[in-house]
Amino acid sequence: MSAALRLAVFTKNRSNPAYEAARIGAERAAARLGATLRHYVPETPDDADQQIALVHAALAERPDALVFTAVHQTRLEPALDAVRAAGIPVFSFVGRLAPGRAVSHVGADDAALAADVARRLFAQLGGAGQVAILEGPPGAVTNTDRLRGIAAALAEFPGIAVAGRATGLNLRGPGRAAMAALLPRLPRLDAVLAVNDAMALGALEALDEAGRRATIAGINAIPEAIRAIQAGRMLVTADFNAMALCHLATECAIRHGRGEAVPEEIELPVALVDAANCAAWDLPYEDRPLPTLAEALSSAASSTPRPA
Repeated sequence: MSAALRLAVFTKNRSNPAYEAARIGAERAAARLGATLRHYVPETPDDADQQIALVHAALAERPDALVFTAVHQTRLEPALDAVRAAGIPVFSFVGRLAPGRAVSHVGADDAALAADVARRLFAQLGGAGQVAILEGPPGAVTNTDRLRGIAAALAEFPGIAVAGRATGLNLRGPGRAAMAALLPRLPRLDAVLAVNDAMALGALEALDEAGRRATIAGINAIPEAIRAIQAGRMLVTADFNAMALCHLATECAIRHGRGEAVPEEIELPVALVDAANCAAWDLPYEDRPLPTLAEALSSAASSTPRPA
C-alpha cells in the first residue's frame, strides 16, 4: 500500500474565522481521503515576509503538494518560483494566483457577490443614505474584486453616498479601530459595508462603544455573523465559503497526486444570507455540510478537466 500523500496547507492568519474554517475544510478532506497535512500560518496576520519564509520551510519538508492562498497578489511570486523549480504542484483557493501557477483553483466570483451584498444593503436603505466602507488589505485579490463589485452597485444607486472609507485589513480588531477612527468625522452614518464579516463585527463593536447605530453588511457567513443577523444586529452577509473552497482544493491535490484528472478551475455559487434564511447556516463549521469534488463539478459555474 502506498504511503499517504503529504500536503502543506497555507492560510493567511489565525485571526479571521474564515481561515479557521478553511483549515477545518482541509482536515475534513484529508481525513475522508486518507492524506496527511501540515498547516502553515503566519504568526503576524497576512504578513507576506512570514508567508514567504513558510513556503521555504515547507519546501524543505518536500510535501507532495501545496494547498495555497497568498497573502499578497505579487509578493509571493519568487517563493512560488522556488515551488515550481522543486516540481511541487500548487492548488489555490480563495485568491487566484498568476496564470499557470496552480494546477487547480477553487474560488467564487468576489465582484458579483460583493455587488449582491451591496445591492441588498442599498435597497434596505431605500436607495438613499450615507455608507461607510471597510476595506481589506490592498494587496489581497479578494479585496480588489469585492471593491470592484461594490463600485458597480454604487453606480446603480445614485442616492447612496460613500461617507468614508478605511482599511480594516479583513480582521476584527483593525476593523473596530478603523470604524472608531471614522465615526467622529461622520455625523450621519446610515450603514457600514465591510468586505468581510470580521470587520463588520468589529464595526458593530465600535458603534456600540460610541452609542451609535447603523445597518451592517458583511461577507463570509461566519458563525458569529449568523448570530448577529438572528439578533437583528446585522442585515446581510454572503456565504463566501472558505471552508468549502479549501476542502475542494485539498481534494483536488489528493486526487491529482493519485494520478486522477482534476478540474483546472471550480467556481462555487454564493448565496446571500439574511434573517429569512440564516437558520440554514446556524451551525459550527465542523457540522456544516461540504460538497465533494463530484458534487461541486455538477453545480460549478466553470470547470475544465486537466490531466494529472
